[in-house]
Amino acid sequence: MKHADLGLNLTTKRTRKRDFLGEMERVVPWAALVALVALITPYAPEGRRGCPPFAVETMLRVHFMQQWFTLSDPAMEEALHDMPLFREFAGLNTAKLLQVPIFVS
Repeated sequence: MKHADLGLNLTTKRTRKRDFLGEMERVVPWAALVALVALITPYAPEGRRGCPPFAVETMLRVHFMQQWFTLSDPAMEEALHDMPLFREFAGLNTAKLLQVPIFVS
């Protein structure tokens, strides 16, 4: 079993992406954005069929990463599966990663 399979991030090297996401963690007012978006997010009643919705903050973080790194939907999905740094920033653990929707064209 690989370290990535266990969710271990043993990398200590500081990369430009890691530095950039760390800076965005500090300067973007996440709580205010989540509160604003939560006001207009459609209500998702319990007991509906299909995958449960992701948290508003997770979706915001994924959307921002798509814009910052110029990633299409399929590329963002692949990045979330391949890059622990992106999963960490989005707040996705390994169990939630299995719920990441498969891009269908």
